Amino acid sequence: MSELPGMNREALERFLRGNGIEVDGELSVEMISGGRSNLTYKAYDDSSTWVVRRPPTSGLTPSAHDMAREWAVTEALASTDVPVATTVAFDRDGSALGAPMTVVEFVPGRVVRSREDLGDLTDAQVTENAAELVRVLARLHAVDPDAVGLGSFGRPDGFVSRQVATWARQWERVKTRDLPDVERLHRALEAAVPAGSASSIVHGDYRVDNTILAVDDVGSVAAVVDWEMSTLGDPLTDVALMCIYRQPVFDAVLGADAAWTSDRYPSAADLAQHYAVESGRELHDWGFYLALANFKLGVIGEGITYRALSGSDTGAGAGKAAEATGEFVAAGLRALAGATD
Repeated sequence: MSELPGMNREALERFLRGNGIEVDGELSVEMISGGRSNLTYKAYDDSSTWVVRRPPTSGLTPSAHDMAREWAVTEALASTDVPVATTVAFDRDGSALGAPMTVVEFVPGRVVRSREDLGDLTDAQVTENAAELVRVLARLHAVDPDAVGLGSFGRPDGFVSRQVATWARQWERVKTRDLPDVERLHRALEAAVPAGSASSIVHGDYRVDNTILAVDDVGSVAAVVDWEMSTLGDPLTDVALMCIYRQPVFDAVLGADAAWTSDRYPSAADLAQHYAVESGRELHDWGFYLALANFKLGVIGEGITYRALSGSDTGAGAGKAAEATGEFVAAGLRALAGATD
């Protein structure tokens, strides 16, 4: 049996047994997903199934593949009404696979990634799925971090200001050409940072394909996954990013026809309004948050192409991801201009 990239089946079995997890019969491992995100595998024996995640084997951005962060928030949220997979074991120092690794129980269900995955759903089901996604996000933002042991999970004070600075620095690291509008957007964001903002647990990458839907009901989320970007911060950054992911140009960043960019889902404006009603939270300074989300995605698209040009394997279409950067930056400038008109 040949090994999968980033995986050593025998080492994984030793790790499971060493953590008191019984392996019944032969352990098998299959790749679920890889590419630009953490590598995800399904491991199973004759009686149990688990999901194993570890960082990619190349092109690492440590903060974007933080397994300790993912483990901590998933374990903490088990006691809340936010659906997550049950945690099993954590290899913090990477002794088994050469990189930190999490193991959680396998959650059966449906993952909607591409527009093709929406093909057998009615419009009513797609609408209800969007409504459920917003409900779950509102529930996440309502969790008291201190009550679940996440009071020191991040630094919410000054969060949005640091986000502006972080993504500006990242642009300088990954830019493949000069784009004057990026600097314009950066300076405009610096000038528009809200004087105060709310604080909550934020997911950092929330959209339909980072959830597992119930087997027979796409209007029910069985588990929210991919928590490696989570922290304590401004909940409106989560909402704005969810909305900006709806732009068709996001397909160029993913290198695929994403389900979440389908025009069958409600518009970004409708999603934001639904969140405001569901959460009871006002969307203050909304133009700023939309602009920040656009800035972030523009830099991410550029970074994907930068890594592809540097020889890292970042998946299909990586060389063209930066073509989306200009559109995101222009959208960010428009969002800020609209907020100040």
